[in-house]
Amino acid sequence: MILSTRSRYGLKMMLELALNYKDGSISLSKIADKQALSATYLEQLISPLRNNGLVKGIRGSKGGYVLSKNPKDITVGEIIRILEGPLAPSECLLDEEEYECINADNCATRLIWLKISESINNVIDSITLDDMVNDFNKLNLNKN
Repeated sequence: MILSTRSRYGLKMMLELALNYKDGSISLSKIADKQALSATYLEQLISPLRNNGLVKGIRGSKGGYVLSKNPKDITVGEIIRILEGPLAPSECLLDEEEYECINADNCATRLIWLKISESINNVIDSITLDDMVNDFNKLNLNKN
């Protein structure tokens, strides 16, 4: 399973907001510069994150965006699901009628997809933005 640029760029943007959590708001153009991303694309990603209560916009000359919650309280899984929708290695795990599988009760491969899905969800739900900040800081300490 390969995550789209929505998740990859969204996580980078959220990391940058977490790195600046105590310093106040940061503009999307500054985030784009720091993370080598497209500011126009970040504008598309910020809306669902704002609508789901993870970020808030600050107006004015020193405006930009800030996290709505402490980085310890925002998981990677929460961000990815907002940007991607449900994560599943197979359509048969989705709760949508159009993907309902008539063999779900007797399908051995479905059990494999379920185990993979549970493992992925357990990992991404156990990593917070604070964990990402700590990893970022460790990586950058090693560069000096």
